[in-house]
Amino acid sequence: MNPAPALRCAGCGVVVAGDADDIFRCPNADSGDDHDHVLVPLPPISPVRFALEGSDQPFIRHRELLWTYWLARSRGLTDGEWVAMAGELDASVAAVDGHGFLPTPFAASPALGIALGLSPDAVWVKDETGNVSGSHKARHLFGIALALEIRERTGLADPAERARRELAIASCGNAALAAAVIARATGRPLRVFIPSDANPRVVQRLGELGARIEVCERRPGDPGDPCVRAFKAARDRGAVPFCVQGNENGLTIEGGATLAWEMAECLAAEGVAPDRLFVQTGGGAVASACIQGLRVAVAHGLLPAMPRVHVVQTTGAQPLRRAWERVTARGLDGSEQYARVLPAPTGSAMTGLGDAASAAADRARADEFRAPVHGAAAHAAMRHAREHRSSYMWPWEQAPHSIAHGILDDETYDWAAVVEGTLETGGWPLTVSEARLSQARAIAQAATGIPVDPTGSAGLAGLIELASAGAISPHERVVVVFSGRDR
Repeated sequence: MNPAPALRCAGCGVVVAGDADDIFRCPNADSGDDHDHVLVPLPPISPVRFALEGSDQPFIRHRELLWTYWLARSRGLTDGEWVAMAGELDASVAAVDGHGFLPTPFAASPALGIALGLSPDAVWVKDETGNVSGSHKARHLFGIALALEIRERTGLADPAERARRELAIASCGNAALAAAVIARATGRPLRVFIPSDANPRVVQRLGELGARIEVCERRPGDPGDPCVRAFKAARDRGAVPFCVQGNENGLTIEGGATLAWEMAECLAAEGVAPDRLFVQTGGGAVASACIQGLRVAVAHGLLPAMPRVHVVQTTGAQPLRRAWERVTARGLDGSEQYARVLPAPTGSAMTGLGDAASAAADRARADEFRAPVHGAAAHAAMRHAREHRSSYMWPWEQAPHSIAHGILDDETYDWAAVVEGTLETGGWPLTVSEARLSQARAIAQAATGIPVDPTGSAGLAGLIELASAGAISPHERVVVVFSGRDR
């Protein structure tokens, strides 16, 4: 057997072997050193193929890009055995949710482009509302399920753990539903920590899927999400972090990257090079996954370059925007001012008014930050941010409220990877008002017929924000991810 592939912490640099007891979380995560501990799979040493023929199932088609595939091969599983295992798990998911994983629709939406005053081929929509459990979240968790299966089948974990060791997640929406489907399909117990105001339909479905539900009340004066605190306590008691937060389970990101790989294949086939990507952002996992997945596509020659990445949060909770401002302040204005939050220009995009001056200021700052002359300072600023997490990312001070419930995370847990991705591509975080979120859902449903919810159309709200500011050129091609089915 070949040596097991490894993972490296993006915060402290420690390397964890693939056959270690815990491959999900950095061993230094609880050290109190204020680093942003996230385990990132190291790429295989030998060249890999972007896609393999024979199956459209994304985890089979793109298996050589998956760290878990190389873990399985290092432990003695053949390619055929891995494909059979992934197929069996996919069939189990289909038995629970009606279908397994297949490429989701992705194409230009002429009606949406025209509705936004752009060209008919300007806006490409990746529709995840028909994916397993109604969003992209199941992609993340299927990747973790593959890792758990491999560990049991190859002697790295006791198969008896399947019945006795709980999976745990803090969520009251799409992530919880995805976790419940995958847990039920793989025969693993799941505990879900939810807030007291969780959607009753979601709670009912979680119960139908056999999840163990624990309600967590938010107490005045306690910072952060009480569901996340309860989840961490369960993790410390031995539960598997079955979540979509990279700092809690680094392997959750590569499952989400299958979304980006599907888009890249389609864009390459059509000869389209996207200029921008708009994606909703709460905890940050899908944005991080898209960024990492598109990097791989560029490295394999499917795309000529990365699009500008715009991540979208609400005015009710915008910790990522705050972190982006602090990183750029440090990189451009000097370390003594790194903690300064930049004053918002008059008519800031945060107001949801689509102000042209604000959009121009953000673009100028993003372009300046990635200019070669600032390369060393930009790199140093990002490294400082990863090593001083509490100076850049902390829970939003007010209890967040929005119709886009799925992006109301108190913190953007995968913030460092997302900020780095926006800075690398010349993009920037956008924050949108409740009115803009409502408008985006209405336009999305009317123009495309896709039953997307306000969370799932939040990326479109960001596009509308920039389009209304005149910041989208007529010749640009943009990608918007719709993920989250209206329930």
